[in-house]
Amino acid sequence: MPWKKNLINLTLISVFTIFASAYQWSEEDFIQFISDKLNKYRGTWPVEKAYLHLDKPYYVTGDTLWFKAYLAEGSLHLADSASNLLYVDLIEQRSGNNAALRRVQMSGGAGHGEFVLSDSIASGAYTIRAYTNWMRNSPEEFFFQKSIYVFNYQENKVQPNVPGPVDLQFFPEGGHLVADVNTRIAFKAVNATGSGQDVAGFVLSQGGDTVASFKSEHLGMGRFQFAAKAGETYQAFVRGEGGKITAIPFPKVEDTGYTMVIDNLSNPLKMRVIAYAKMPGKSEIPVHIVGHARGIVAFVAKGKIGSRGLLMQLPTTELPDGITHLTLFDDTNKPVCERLVFVNHARSLRVAVKPSKPEYKPREKVNLEVMVTDSAGKPVEANLSLAVTDAGQLLQPAFAQNIVSYLLLSSDLKGSIEQSAYYFDPENSERKIHLDYVMMTHGWTRFRWEDVLSDSIPPVKRYVEQGITLEGDAKRNNRKLTEKTALSLYLSNDSLSTFMTSETAENGHFTIYNLVFSDSLQLRLQGMNKKGNQNLSFAINPFDPPRASVVRIPFKPVTVDAQRLADFLKNAAQDQDIARKIRESRERLLREVTIKAKKESPRDARKLYSSADATLKVTQQMASGNMSVLDMLQGRVAGVSVTGSGMNAVVSIRGNRGEPLFVLDGMPVDKSLIASLNVYDVESIDVLKGPSAAIFGSRGGNGVIAVLTKRGNDNYDYSQDIVPGVLVTKIAGFHVPREFYSPKYGPANAPDPTPDFRSTIFWAPMLHTGRDGKARVSYYHSDATSPAEIQVEVLSPTGQPGFGKSAYSVR
Repeated sequence: MPWKKNLINLTLISVFTIFASAYQWSEEDFIQFISDKLNKYRGTWPVEKAYLHLDKPYYVTGDTLWFKAYLAEGSLHLADSASNLLYVDLIEQRSGNNAALRRVQMSGGAGHGEFVLSDSIASGAYTIRAYTNWMRNSPEEFFFQKSIYVFNYQENKVQPNVPGPVDLQFFPEGGHLVADVNTRIAFKAVNATGSGQDVAGFVLSQGGDTVASFKSEHLGMGRFQFAAKAGETYQAFVRGEGGKITAIPFPKVEDTGYTMVIDNLSNPLKMRVIAYAKMPGKSEIPVHIVGHARGIVAFVAKGKIGSRGLLMQLPTTELPDGITHLTLFDDTNKPVCERLVFVNHARSLRVAVKPSKPEYKPREKVNLEVMVTDSAGKPVEANLSLAVTDAGQLLQPAFAQNIVSYLLLSSDLKGSIEQSAYYFDPENSERKIHLDYVMMTHGWTRFRWEDVLSDSIPPVKRYVEQGITLEGDAKRNNRKLTEKTALSLYLSNDSLSTFMTSETAENGHFTIYNLVFSDSLQLRLQGMNKKGNQNLSFAINPFDPPRASVVRIPFKPVTVDAQRLADFLKNAAQDQDIARKIRESRERLLREVTIKAKKESPRDARKLYSSADATLKVTQQMASGNMSVLDMLQGRVAGVSVTGSGMNAVVSIRGNRGEPLFVLDGMPVDKSLIASLNVYDVESIDVLKGPSAAIFGSRGGNGVIAVLTKRGNDNYDYSQDIVPGVLVTKIAGFHVPREFYSPKYGPANAPDPTPDFRSTIFWAPMLHTGRDGKARVSYYHSDATSPAEIQVEVLSPTGQPGFGKSAYSVR
């Protein structure tokens, strides 16, 4: 990349000073010191970034959420990152429970998958997350996270968001408000939903004089000039609805310190850095200014702050697109001021989406061509994903985040960046100054200088995963082992059969790394110590997803048009009704053909009830894909909702507020006991609702989940008991993506009378452009006569992102 060449010869950067300030070229020892520290830190803590392209902005129960996953190295955004396993999960925001999880196999930084949102899933706000095991060494805020909303198709109106109280914060440029130094103060106001809120107000001195006024310009953000006086304290006030005045804390004035003001807007080729210092007893203070882009040193410059300050003009032509982080180091090499600037040379990929014609008819074949070029107009081979949606049902949010705005902006900042694509749209004439407000009000998140400059960097706790990890513990007589024990593993599924050997640690813990298989794998694990003693027991550790933050404020994190929502839910209800009738028709046909008479079967003594409202027969395949009994219920029984997994799962039966009564082989038990059962010991699960549960009295008021085990059956074959020292089980592997169904119409196919009002008309997650930079797709449009919207997201192997959109009419 062009900007990397500049890192080799740092002295090429021209720096000029005025205000009678002295300047000399950067010292090689300090350059080497900073470069070594950053390189060592990056070598120990390299960054990965994950991004998901979803097929649409919101969903309905019974729908399918399709996603394309991108995984990139964090500094240069190279598409092929180290990890080959990406975890994608769906978190219910109110409870923080993990509703579903996918293990996505990544190849060349790309993968895809889906979540089937069964009709038992609770409607509401969800967060979809994407992260690797390596990314778990850092806080959750480094994961890719996107809020979505799942509607129930019976909902018929949009509940308006109530703004609530406003949170207003002030940010002195460079980080400090120093007495008798004129600087700029940025501010940002957000409401209770987390969205920017327009505000206006003023600042009073302790004597009650108005010394400044402010008014937001964009999404609750703005800035104003301010000169603090020594010994003075200030208070800000905001004018609310009805003229109400609210007091807001204002930054404290520091008697001594440094300030740094950046002008990155006046000149497209250079940025001006102006630094001031107020330090008693020092007339000239040697300082360094270090600029790095995503952890790679871009320049180091040295100057002296005199009585009239220091000004440097730094060329930006060789800096990469994205955030450059400027830090002012004092004469003791301590970081004292920081400021972010955004550099945009428009080097992102150009994505042109061209339908073969501007207008189509319902169910007509549509041909699309996607052309990807670089900023110079040359074709680019790249990986891309394409979504076509019905604009009559779905309203795309204004300036919603895309892969360009995420990789270059949002992924390196604290907090949520609202309407992040706004800052990359050339039609927005004020976008550059508004983006500078973002730079002043959001901090850098990737590292702290204290950690980088530390003599010792703490070792990482989690590793890079190339495949599935099998981890567990072996015990003897329920006690930890005291010596290493040899293990033999036999792994098999429909397409794989292999034998492996390993050994435990002295405490019995064992880990098998980088297993590559899809769906599930049958495991036969056996251990033997040096004396030939096989009397061991094994426990496989289930995957423990990272904890999610609970969002307690109710809101819909989407922009929804009332009419579009009504059409969306109406069509969703119609589609589900058609699917239900097809299932019922097949069931009736099956009963008419195969059932001749009802066979009397002996009554099961474990059942107090005569019949259940629903019965789930547990098969080997069903058990192999789930870690607990409650996981098996998820999405398989209508009206039963299971959120979370394992011991954290929450179960409810539609129409009831509390959790149902849990019964094991006829005896009421705690949910924890049900969750801890071995899934392969379960024979069937009965669900009782309403009147059917009345036999259990008031305890069954919220319904009953009755679990029947194989061992509890009088006809259980005890020869099937597991041999001591041997564990036979199944483990989950990479998710096997489903193929998006796209119907085929036309004269060669029989007419289909079924109404077709897909909200997602077409989804193609794994497209590639050729040497000519082009990719082509074809599909048939739905019955809708509203316009179709097309969105394409792209990432090249060299780390260049791109985004494009288009539309066509239907009549």
